[in-house]
Amino acid sequence: MENVKILAVVGMSGSGKSVVVDHLTSKGYPKVYFGGMIYKEMEKRGIARTEDGESEKEFREMIRDTEGKDWVVRQVIAEAKDLIAAGQKRIVLDGVYSWTEYKTLKHEFPRNLTFLAVVVDKKIRYKRVANRPGRAFDAAAIRERDRSEIENLEKGGPIAAADYYILNNGTIEETTTNLDKILKEIEF
Repeated sequence: MENVKILAVVGMSGSGKSVVVDHLTSKGYPKVYFGGMIYKEMEKRGIARTEDGESEKEFREMIRDTEGKDWVVRQVIAEAKDLIAAGQKRIVLDGVYSWTEYKTLKHEFPRNLTFLAVVVDKKIRYKRVANRPGRAFDAAAIRERDRSEIENLEKGGPIAAADYYILNNGTIEETTTNLDKILKEIEF
C-alpha cells in the first residue's frame, strides 16, 4: 500500500464534516461513509430510518453491542481495501465515531492514515444544527446526541487524538482554504 493516503474525518454533529468531505470529493477523491454502513445494514434488515434520526442512533448502538464495537469499521476497512485494489491512491473516510474505530484504523493502516478533526464553537454548532435542512435538531436533541456519541460511542477520543484540526467557525471558503493548506502539507 505504498503511496496510498487515507484521510479520516472526525467531528461532532454539525461541526462541518460534510463541508470538508464535499470539498475532498469535489477533487475526485472517493469517500467511504461510516454512516452509510449503518444505513445499508438497516435497509438489509428492513429497519426504516426515522426523520428524527432515532432509529439510526438505536441501530448504531445495537449493532456495536451485538456485533462488536468494531463492526462498522470492519465494513469501512473492507470497502477501503476494495478501492485500493481498484487502484485508488487517495481515500477519504467520512465520520469516524469511536475510539475503537480509531485504534482499528491506526492498526490496519499505520503508515497511510491521517486523522483530521473538524471543530467549531458549541454555540455556532448548535445554531447550524438547528437550521440544517432535513436534519435539524433543537438544542435539547443535539445535547442528547452529543451525550450519546461521547458516552456510548466514545467519540471524543478520535477528536482529541487527531493529527490535524480545522476550526470551522467562519465561512465555507475559510474552511476549505485551511483544508487545502493541510492537504498540501500531507501531500494528499
